[in-house]
Amino acid sequence: MENSTEIVSFVLTRYVDIGNLVYLYFPLALLLYVSVISANTVLVVIIYLDRKLHEPMYLFLCCLSVNQIYGNTSLMPCLMVQMLSETHEISKVYCFIQIFVLHTYCTVEFGTLTVMAYDRYVCICQPLHYNSKITTRKVKIAIFIIWTATFVEIGFLLSFTVRLKFCGNRIRKVFCDNQPVAELSCSPDRTMSYLHDLFFGLTLSFVALCFIMFTYGKILAVCLKGSTETKLKAFETCSPHFISIMSFVFMGFYNLISQRFNMTFVPFELRVVLSVYGIIIHPLMSPIIYGLQLSKIRNTFIKFMLSCKM
Repeated sequence: MENSTEIVSFVLTRYVDIGNLVYLYFPLALLLYVSVISANTVLVVIIYLDRKLHEPMYLFLCCLSVNQIYGNTSLMPCLMVQMLSETHEISKVYCFIQIFVLHTYCTVEFGTLTVMAYDRYVCICQPLHYNSKITTRKVKIAIFIIWTATFVEIGFLLSFTVRLKFCGNRIRKVFCDNQPVAELSCSPDRTMSYLHDLFFGLTLSFVALCFIMFTYGKILAVCLKGSTETKLKAFETCSPHFISIMSFVFMGFYNLISQRFNMTFVPFELRVVLSVYGIIIHPLMSPIIYGLQLSKIRNTFIKFMLSCKM
């Protein structure tokens, strides 16, 4: 067993020797990273340039895009470096930074999607009160609270992991995560690990999911009784949001159970892909879905592209 004072770096053990396939996987990873940055940047620029899109829902979309760039950047450069590395080591400092960024990314993402559910509920179920209940100022305050509270909460919980003494340095993932790192502690006490799961897995996630289910239950009830126009409006504005929620919940659920249960029955390659799904695939899928589904963004994007050609 290693002396805890000698642990200055961790080893990410889920990277395997892929030989010449690195010349395929590295450009693919770079392409995915550039695509995520480009797609989300384009969405933010489109909303910024068109004053007609300076509305509450589109401010939430900007928040999601900025957050997805933030979260994706915490993983992809590191992942590409590790592909070319022979030791797959990551410094302890960078490891903790990565944990902080990934957890804040996930919390901000889910918090924003939850508040967006209320936005959609008011828009569909209480359209006459929408402009008074959902204002630009209120949205900006909500976004500020989500980001500030998240940074404080994650910083507080991570401070306990940072102070741990470690008797091992092998992390069974392709990136740093709080639970696998905490398991390397010399102390058998897992109180903070359980507190982390209780706070995120049960309290925040359960309450948020119940609220989202409530809002969509109300939206469904209104659509069943409403006109064709109401149903089309609900489908256009709610379907990309609902898909984003399901995608993110799937990612969170898989990561939660994969850290607690033996998942060896799942093929190794699929386990690796699923573990990074919410950090790579979700940030790429989200702006594309919103861009294709929301007519205002789609039309503005077409006008923008046509003006660039002239």
